[in-house]
Amino acid sequence: MEIDFGGGDEIRFEKLGKAGVITMTRPKALNALTLSMVEAMARAMQAWEGDDAIRLVVIRGEGRAFCAGGDIMDVYRAGREGKVLSGFFHEEYRLNAHVHRFPKPWVALIDGIVMGGGCGVSMNGSHRVFGDKGVIAMPEVGIGFFPDVGGSHFLPRLKGCKGIWMGLTGERVKQGDALAMGAATHAVASDDMESLFQALCDSGDADATLARFAARPEPETDAATIAAIDRHFAAPSLDSLVAGLRAGADAGEDFATRTLSTLEGRSPTSLLVTFRQLALGADLSMDDCMRMEYRIVNRMLTGHDFYEGIRAVLVDRDNAPAWEPATLEAVAPAAVDAYFAPLETAELVLP
Repeated sequence: MEIDFGGGDEIRFEKLGKAGVITMTRPKALNALTLSMVEAMARAMQAWEGDDAIRLVVIRGEGRAFCAGGDIMDVYRAGREGKVLSGFFHEEYRLNAHVHRFPKPWVALIDGIVMGGGCGVSMNGSHRVFGDKGVIAMPEVGIGFFPDVGGSHFLPRLKGCKGIWMGLTGERVKQGDALAMGAATHAVASDDMESLFQALCDSGDADATLARFAARPEPETDAATIAAIDRHFAAPSLDSLVAGLRAGADAGEDFATRTLSTLEGRSPTSLLVTFRQLALGADLSMDDCMRMEYRIVNRMLTGHDFYEGIRAVLVDRDNAPAWEPATLEAVAPAAVDAYFAPLETAELVLP
């Protein structure tokens, strides 16, 4: 039975058996989240939280992506006109916090790319099920932004230093690695996804159903590279991390050479903010992480690098952003501190 919680043709809500089902229906846009989708999801969650007939929620995306992030072009265009559109992020972050505390199983079926805002409505939930084609990334530092939507909370809690590595490099992670590091709670063969979906709706029992379908794929990344990630990204500061990579590169270490090259292409400001954000988030509650992220995003939206990153990657597509400042050394510590300071305007309000 289809239910209208809003969102138009961008998202569909159904009661199927014992499940509330959310299907993101923007396949041509890789199911990128809009404000209307976020608001509709919030209404559905509120209704289903108190509905005893709904035993669990399943969220999925049409087409080849689960959800590739937030639809940020409106934010970009407004910023170019001197306006700051923080309203989308206010509602998105409230939704992310609600997903985290949702009292029923929240089952994300991920059999394609999941990035940014897609991670917000999946990684913060109780069950993250990756198919063979599941790929996760948090590539925000590459567009002068930061890994938000709860990245402060879920990235530092991945095994070893994998979340710090993901947040600072934006590298993509496939099914086996996602399971090994804890981004995925379960792995399932893509061919079994539809059968799993039907079984979840029929039974309303997430754990027992997933146990029937669960697979144990091997990690895609070799043990030596995993050890290198954990060794380099355990550094206590970004300066020492980069210094360690430089020393490794000088010694002929391939991982260090490749990773150093990746970081050198990222926004220096974003790298420094992200490193501190993830270090702080490791000891914060989800709600406090979202409050911190809302402070950061309000400062990012009045800065330079976010708009320059969007221009370079999504508008002109020259992939040649001119970051300001252009180097890590040129970013003043006080400038980084300012991203985390209390807002002069209203803080994030969580129910």
